[in-house]
Amino acid sequence: MASAGELMASKTWQLGQVRITRVIEIGPLELPVGAILDTDTETVLKHDWLRPFFATDDGKVLINVQAFVIEAGGRTIIVDTCIGNDKPRGGALYNMRNEPFLERLGDAGFTPEQIDVVMCTHLHVDHVGWNTRFVEGAWVPTFPNARYLFERTEYAHAIEDRMGDQEATYQDSVKPIVDAGLHLLVVSDHKLCDEVRLSPTPGHTPGHCAVIIESQGQRAIITGDMIHHPIQVAEVDACSHVDTDKAQARQSRRDLFAQCEGTGDLLLGTHFPDPTSVRILRAGDGWRAEPA
Repeated sequence: MASAGELMASKTWQLGQVRITRVIEIGPLELPVGAILDTDTETVLKHDWLRPFFATDDGKVLINVQAFVIEAGGRTIIVDTCIGNDKPRGGALYNMRNEPFLERLGDAGFTPEQIDVVMCTHLHVDHVGWNTRFVEGAWVPTFPNARYLFERTEYAHAIEDRMGDQEATYQDSVKPIVDAGLHLLVVSDHKLCDEVRLSPTPGHTPGHCAVIIESQGQRAIITGDMIHHPIQVAEVDACSHVDTDKAQARQSRRDLFAQCEGTGDLLLGTHFPDPTSVRILRAGDGWRAEPA
């Protein structure tokens, strides 16, 4: 099975011949569940297994903003680049952050120049921020030697859906990558290397993808925002307020949980707090998440 080790804001899993490293930008945050999902505190409290890792005793949920670095097939791939620094946003959580994310990335053993591929599960504000950084009055690619992969449907949606923070996100975190010629539009089942591929998980956004890692009979899935918090394993119908197609988002979760149930597969939640990885177990007519 995968082993885990922790160093400051980073944590690692060895999955066969693949190494996966989590790097936290922000977290854990304590939030009322209603701030992010269509459910309530009472529902959180009825699931005892959420505590102490995923919820507080008074029913708040714990959330991280974090990236994953995958070392596989001689490539170094970063999945979802968090919020970023110095970016003007309407949402208080996202506005003009000043976080030591690149220092934490360095502490985990990676420089921006070592990254070969940037994979964005989708193009929301908290998944593309470190695509760029502000240098001498301009937004420049943070990872100058990388190809930035955008799913085709997702990129088209990002161009069309440019209200509020999404317009600012496009202008400072997506467009500079396109202008630099570093982007590559891919399909939703794109294969990055022998051990890493995409899997379509639409609903949160039209082109949302999960990232599947397989090596030596072991499997892990980086979720992106198809699931924001482990409570959605049990409460599959609880959707994010910003899901573009809630019925499709629910179906994406059901399909994935059914595939993972009882297999030992690791679900690496892009917003899950420690221990970040869970396994999916059957619970009555539904599921629960077991910390891995």
